[in-house]
Amino acid sequence: MIKPKISIKEYTYHLPEERIAKYPLDNRDESKLLIFKNKQISEGVFTDIINELPPRAMLAFNNTKVIRARLRFRKDTGAQIEIFCLEPLTPAEVQMAFDARESASWKCIVGNARKWKDSPLKQTVTIEGESFELIINKGQQLGDAYEVHFNWTNQNFSFAEIIEQIGLTPIPPYLNRDTEELDKERYQTVYSQHQGSVAAPTAGLHFTKSILNQLEAKEHSLLNVTLHVGAGTFKPVKSELIAGHDMHTEHFVLEKEALERLIQNKEPLIAVGTTSVRTLESLYWYGVRLLSGLCIKHGIEQWDPYNLTDSYSTQEALEALLNYMAENKLAYLAGKTAIIIVPGYRFKLINGLVTNFHQPQSTLLLLIGAIVGQQWQEIYNYALENDFRFLSYGDSSLLMLDN
Repeated sequence: MIKPKISIKEYTYHLPEERIAKYPLDNRDESKLLIFKNKQISEGVFTDIINELPPRAMLAFNNTKVIRARLRFRKDTGAQIEIFCLEPLTPAEVQMAFDARESASWKCIVGNARKWKDSPLKQTVTIEGESFELIINKGQQLGDAYEVHFNWTNQNFSFAEIIEQIGLTPIPPYLNRDTEELDKERYQTVYSQHQGSVAAPTAGLHFTKSILNQLEAKEHSLLNVTLHVGAGTFKPVKSELIAGHDMHTEHFVLEKEALERLIQNKEPLIAVGTTSVRTLESLYWYGVRLLSGLCIKHGIEQWDPYNLTDSYSTQEALEALLNYMAENKLAYLAGKTAIIIVPGYRFKLINGLVTNFHQPQSTLLLLIGAIVGQQWQEIYNYALENDFRFLSYGDSSLLMLDN
């Protein structure tokens, strides 16, 4: 098996604490915008993106919605237990788990787990004037997480409504602060639709409805994909070589109509966010798996792009996927991907990326390196020297591939 032998130490830089944006700007679209085109760096404000994009570009947005995944409970002894919902187990399908009206089981990180033995946690929930009891039991340990069982006594309300009522928005750990009221709105894109993420696709936080309207007026087209962002997005690379890092798996949904539009599109494709990149590029490898007679049940594995043939054209791969959906009478593809994109990867669909500035020694920084090559250092040095704000609530960039 081929695994890229890249040292993670080659993808580091010094990020002072004061350069991490702890709070969003008052107005989403007033962030700074770094522009990398034709191997040249310039800057402006985010509203400039309308004119900086290639003519009639297609922009792909991840329309996932962040759930209030952090739940806090207090035992009779006074000990506080925090439950961080990661992904559903029963029902395993995301939307069915949110629609559950009596019980649900989730994979969760449990804070202060040693203080929670066998006794259930209980909390009174009040929604629309109706009060009922939520009962939580800890199940088996799953690595560094646990299986957690939720049961409630009022079937008028879904699991989604319960966590919306009692949960907290799971802002990134590197913000080093508690969730505040403003995070409920600002750690959510204006185009979010489908619940399921425990972290925001933060590249989209800069877009306003006004900018979306202006993009369409400028004859840019907008495409929606859905990838539910997991906590693994914050997982640090601890191995010296990236070959030793286990990439997390995330679930995505693509409607048949969106796939048809991708096949028909002849204009530059710009991904809004790294999650959109991972979704779009995974579609090609789904097609390759089908054309190669391989199983797609388990989705795209971490090293597929470096071990499978890429001799098929993008058109061939996407049409193979569309034929598969037609044969199986699927209105949408519910897939999953653990794809890791590192320098040396050859992009199949995208021509550019809108993204924030990422942590040192992260898989996201490696993805940036795959797009801009070693100039990532020049780009990040420019951002540091010119007062750009970093990470989730920070400033933005438009990075174009040198095709």
